[in-house]
Amino acid sequence: MKTTRKIVAIGGGELSMLETAEIDKRIIELTGKTSPKALFIPTASGDAAGYIDTFEACYGKEFGCQTRILKLTQDPPVFEEISALVLDSDLIYVGGGNTYRMMKIWRRLGLDAVLAEAASRGIVLSGLSAGAICWFKYGHSDSRSFSGNAAWNYIRVSGLGFINAVYCPHYHSENREDAFSQMIAKRGGIGIACDNNAAIEIVGDHYRVLTSDPDAKAYKLFKRNGRVIVAELPQDSERTPLADLLKRNNSDSAEL
Repeated sequence: MKTTRKIVAIGGGELSMLETAEIDKRIIELTGKTSPKALFIPTASGDAAGYIDTFEACYGKEFGCQTRILKLTQDPPVFEEISALVLDSDLIYVGGGNTYRMMKIWRRLGLDAVLAEAASRGIVLSGLSAGAICWFKYGHSDSRSFSGNAAWNYIRVSGLGFINAVYCPHYHSENREDAFSQMIAKRGGIGIACDNNAAIEIVGDHYRVLTSDPDAKAYKLFKRNGRVIVAELPQDSERTPLADLLKRNNSDSAEL
């Protein structure tokens, strides 16, 4: 029997202030358990202690999950321990930060392959910002901003490729509209952009938009006749075929 993959990619929001609480509750609901084992992977933040405390307070104390943490930036566990921890979890939540650095560490340690196995087992995959980009083939990333160079630009970072699209978090809150359109114009592909407090939920072969703020939205970007089209995604309670989101009908998008 085919296992249903479950991914929730959040555009941004303050977890510590429970800004994404309605989305977080849905992530937990997707496990089908009242007290699921929730694994936090804070690689992108450099395993920041404050971020870990926030996750434990929110997903643990507030939402009743059994929280555990996978720290990888200093003295990471051996591959077997990483694999056992990930595959024993009911949901995985990846935190925000430096996407490029995170993906480099994951690939070096073999976590990319473990997360692919987790996806195939129907473990809920979720996260915010860098933790949303990682599930897509590519992401619109501010990783160069962490270098301290004031003249940094957004870059296209390679993710795990579970969804064949380019993901942009913080779409309006960080004024990424023009930069993301330029990336799609130059590199092609289907772009998916989420505001803070908005997310894309993918269950099996269908998707829908989730929000925890009535003003939060999600968008699809694609090239048609040489120009980039930005289309707001409907916020229907019913799921829509994922193929509709990723199709390139009537467009001249380059293949990803």
